[in-house]
Amino acid sequence: MPIGRAGVARQRKVQKEKTSIQTLGENVREVKLVTMRDQLQRFHESLERFALEHKEDVRKHPTFRAQFHEMCARVGVDPLASNKGFWSEMLGLGEFYYELGVQTIEACLVTKKINGGLTELSDLRRLVQKRRGTHTDPITEDDLVRAVEKLKVLGGGLGLCEIGKRRFVRSVPTELQRDHTAVLVLAESTGYVSKRSIREHLGWSTHRVEEALGHLLQDGLAMIDEGTPDGEVLYWFPCASWDFQ
Repeated sequence: MPIGRAGVARQRKVQKEKTSIQTLGENVREVKLVTMRDQLQRFHESLERFALEHKEDVRKHPTFRAQFHEMCARVGVDPLASNKGFWSEMLGLGEFYYELGVQTIEACLVTKKINGGLTELSDLRRLVQKRRGTHTDPITEDDLVRAVEKLKVLGGGLGLCEIGKRRFVRSVPTELQRDHTAVLVLAESTGYVSKRSIREHLGWSTHRVEEALGHLLQDGLAMIDEGTPDGEVLYWFPCASWDFQ
């Protein structure tokens, strides 16, 4: 059925209104985007002024440093993104975390024969702080986490992992699977497990138990103790039982 002049006029009016609404919406989005960019730029400038005023506090006080990192993250600034960037040159954070990363690797290498390459974060902090000496600025676990995250790009197996409620730094290329983690969690309280205890607590088959223990032994994370009075073989995990002081 042909559309009359009135119908054509209405269609044109509706289309014009749709176009106007679309244009208005695009203008509003553009204004919002410009406003957000302006706000972000002001945040960056304020953050730079803050960093200049509190440069020494950021360097010397761990808690203040952690809060500064959190504040940077909220506005999309990474002070460790480049050793030659504005933030690294102004605060010296790039050099600080590079040095901390080297000390972390050294501490992991020294203790690898003891713990198989799995060091609890709290133990690692004490070890690194000891290596840094008593006259250096204190470090926190948060500092170590940031240093390790930056070093992960180099490969070599360095990374972070959680076993139960404890955080560890892994310095071996092996990625812990769910079964391996379950065995380590079971060993948390005593430092060791047996095939029998794994079967009883986790309900695994003998094959699954042997598979998990074999993998942990191969990677140097477990040691065998065959000298128990009752003759039961125990599997010790230094990373779960060793106390670094």
